[in-house]
Amino acid sequence: MSVLDRFLSYIRIDSPSDPKNAGVTPSTAIQLNVAEFLVKELEELKLENIRIKDGTVYADLPATPGYEDKTCVGFIAHMDTAPEFNGFGVKPQIIENYDGGDVLLAGSGHTLSVKEFPFLPGLKGQKLITTDGTTLLGADDKAGIAEIIEAVKIVIDEKIPHGKIVVAFTPDEEIGHGVDLFDVEGFGAKLAYTVDGGAYNGICYENFNAVSALVEFNGYSIHPGAAKGKLVNSQHLAFEFHSLLPAFEKPEHTTDFEGFFHLIETVGTTEKTTLEYIVRDHSAEKIEEKQKVMKDIAAFINTKYGEDSCVLKLTEQYRNMKEQILPHFEVVEYAENAIRALGVEPVSEAARGGTDGARLSYMGLPCPNLGTGGYNAHGRYECITEENLEKCTQVVVEIIKQFAK
Repeated sequence: MSVLDRFLSYIRIDSPSDPKNAGVTPSTAIQLNVAEFLVKELEELKLENIRIKDGTVYADLPATPGYEDKTCVGFIAHMDTAPEFNGFGVKPQIIENYDGGDVLLAGSGHTLSVKEFPFLPGLKGQKLITTDGTTLLGADDKAGIAEIIEAVKIVIDEKIPHGKIVVAFTPDEEIGHGVDLFDVEGFGAKLAYTVDGGAYNGICYENFNAVSALVEFNGYSIHPGAAKGKLVNSQHLAFEFHSLLPAFEKPEHTTDFEGFFHLIETVGTTEKTTLEYIVRDHSAEKIEEKQKVMKDIAAFINTKYGEDSCVLKLTEQYRNMKEQILPHFEVVEYAENAIRALGVEPVSEAARGGTDGARLSYMGLPCPNLGTGGYNAHGRYECITEENLEKCTQVVVEIIKQFAK
């Protein structure tokens, strides 16, 4: 079985997570279908201590005799797919010797176009895997799972000397709860990597600081015929709140290290309206400033319309892993050396988002992120190539070699 075969077998198992069921782990029972499938594969490879605990699959590959003193390294990927777009019934299109041009997504009639995605000509000659246009693909993050398991198989088959290797496959990463119950102590690694998106030669050790904001607006409903001086429409309060946020600090106007406010859901009636935001910034100082902006607007609304007209709840989701990685920077250097061993220069990427590794780094497990070689995650235009799957697999193998030196 090749890394591509593994990947194709995983994406055919439906596993979207569900933010509306975030209090349960996993948030969707179907993720356990992936977990049980992976347990069988890990058993075939004769890994040890294989178990499913709180929805996460764990397994160990003991050190080669004589290498027991080497640092135990972990590799982590997530089993769920993003709930923002249809993840049920994935039907991949496989294009041999891709010509670098536009690709018709046959199930929906949409086109994966060079005009919209100018990276495509650079994939000419490779084996391209796309969606049929009706679903996402699931390379985020089933490509990461396939690359980790295939790398472990290569290490075993080629008898590559290594220290102890541990792997874990988590649920619910896409809804921000992937490592809520992660057993860091039981996992056993001193350093680890998530394999979750980005270029095959990318290494990410900094990401957004992330806060969620739930804003509730309380109005007063009365018959509109008798409304003068009495009716307070909570939806209008919500509109006013949103209009007072910085107009150009939104995802569609920002890039690189620029943060944003992103309105993700609006639910409203005259009596009660809620706005749900995610707030992001790489800078710890600027994420505090953004929260202050929201607090000041809420206070303004309450002053204007009365106490408790606007109720703001801010919740920290994750933080920039950089400050936890820097004291253990060898975890980045091992990855950079591994990428260079493949004949390319590593690229340091700052994630405009977060990974399980961001939270794990604050749980005592320094954990930067490696690329999977995928593109256009979370939608119908998601794609990947067999060649990128193979390159990312080799990066994991080379990291294992680096830790064994």
